[in-house]
Amino acid sequence: MIESIGTWWMWAGFFVFVAIMIAVDLFALGGRHARKISMREAAGWSVVWVSIALAFNALLWWHLDATAGREVANAKGLEFLTGYVIEKALAVDNIFVWLMLFTYFAVPAEYQRRVLLYGVIGAIVMRTVMIFAGAWLISQFHWILYFFGAFLVFTAVKMAWMAADTPDLEKNPLLRWMRGHLRITPELHAERFFVVKDGVRFATPLLLVLVLVEFTDLVFAVDSIPAIFAITTDPFIVLTSNVFAILGLRAMYFLLQDVADRFHLLKYGLAGVLGFVGTKMLVVEWIKLPVVLSLGLVAAILAASVVASLLYPPAPTSDGAASR
Repeated sequence: MIESIGTWWMWAGFFVFVAIMIAVDLFALGGRHARKISMREAAGWSVVWVSIALAFNALLWWHLDATAGREVANAKGLEFLTGYVIEKALAVDNIFVWLMLFTYFAVPAEYQRRVLLYGVIGAIVMRTVMIFAGAWLISQFHWILYFFGAFLVFTAVKMAWMAADTPDLEKNPLLRWMRGHLRITPELHAERFFVVKDGVRFATPLLLVLVLVEFTDLVFAVDSIPAIFAITTDPFIVLTSNVFAILGLRAMYFLLQDVADRFHLLKYGLAGVLGFVGTKMLVVEWIKLPVVLSLGLVAAILAASVVASLLYPPAPTSDGAASR
């Protein structure tokens, strides 16, 4: 049985807090009307979301220090921070895919925020289910940690190998299936997912984008959730660090959408992070790395990939744009 620091009132309070934060995110970034989110506004809200996550961690540390002791408080606080950094970094891969999808479907900036809101809500729901399922599996079959570790190492190698490739959406099986089974309008209709023409309901291209966003969120969750189980198996720490990383994802997208190409080597850094945590899982019975060391190595890998991206910018393509 996996032990957790979360009591019933901590779980209940957290879910209520998440619901409030989603409502705040809805009205803070976009409100009821379609509009483009400025980089300055996105930067401000990105700072707010990170500050809220750090404040939660401080509050958790204070509570555990008073109820469970300083040693437990320090350990859990560090686990939360490390998990949050890992999940926040891996979430950047979501942003690359979102940019590709919005570009492919030519979705104007003012129509993107509704898709991303549903994407964030869907990601929270899916990860909550997967985290509880993962915690149960680990409690029943401890060996599954080794499976998670091997899977992460495989994913890291695959990510590094294919980092320079651009996916061909025309060959995407899900997109081809939707185009073959749904009535789809050739053009967007503002933020609407469905429209009715002559009494017939049609899906809009924005619905296709939403389905693909939700599907990619599911795929990325399969990678990122095992990664945090390498840091801690406490379901409360795993879930809260995941959710706090996701809550500010919309703001981070609007912040990075115009400069994402500058960080063309970041995928190699993310692959390095996955490879590290996967290896950590595989050797945990023989080598136990302190959480603070894991945090330092993850931060160093990410920092190195960002610095390398800035020092070695992508080569321009024939049309003058930077290639990744």
